[in-house]
Amino acid sequence: MLQVLNLAFNYNGSPILKGVDIDVRKGRMVTLAGPNGAGKTTLLKCIAGILEPAGGAVLIESQDAGDMHRKELARRLGYVPQSETLRFPMTVFETVLTGRSPHMAWRPSRKDLEYSARIIEEMNLGDLAMRDMDSLSGGQAQKVLLAKALAQEPDYLLLDEPTSSLDLHHQLEVLELVSGLVETKEMGALVAMHDLNLAARFSHTILLIRQGEIFCQGTPREVITPENIHAVYRVEAVVRHGNGHPYVQPLRCVADNENA
Repeated sequence: MLQVLNLAFNYNGSPILKGVDIDVRKGRMVTLAGPNGAGKTTLLKCIAGILEPAGGAVLIESQDAGDMHRKELARRLGYVPQSETLRFPMTVFETVLTGRSPHMAWRPSRKDLEYSARIIEEMNLGDLAMRDMDSLSGGQAQKVLLAKALAQEPDYLLLDEPTSSLDLHHQLEVLELVSGLVETKEMGALVAMHDLNLAARFSHTILLIRQGEIFCQGTPREVITPENIHAVYRVEAVVRHGNGHPYVQPLRCVADNENA
């Protein structure tokens, strides 16, 4: 299990995250949802070791992630940012191969090359393998970054807005891929996402985060309610249920001086 215990983070003296607790089990997809500026990206970066928390701990199978060597942490956690700027021109294959760096010595082994090739084929990227990354569409590039993270052979995926700027087809394709990987490879996934309807369809657990704190958590049916949407997003909405999932229909923004 990946555990976040009482995590705090400050920026220029101001608290951004305040006492956050999260559990992510293998074979489960957990979604972080909340308004812009709520702390979702900061939280993922703290878990990934990119930012140093002001307090609390991140445990991976009961081991403190803060005590792990960066290569060991990279073998346990696969982090996919919203976007990634490449310093040098790289092909799809080369990009995915860089995900093997936690397992490499000085240069890639045959296993590294074969594993990268297999990941590319499993994600239906074979036709793009020799294409330059800067020639890809947003949806294609997002799949490559996910493949790069999978090449690390992590136990847990940390995905920051994996469907942002994607069209409907690619949104579903990426989330179906993640959902399938979580199930077939027995990985855990913590995903930051804005779309509550997609979150309800693919998540086992949803956490609503507001002003750096977990406001509520539970199953999609438990969490996605008109009352919670009002409290977290200041939006009046109708929540309907179909095919076993809640569906949010936003109606209007609510002024700060309006009661629920």
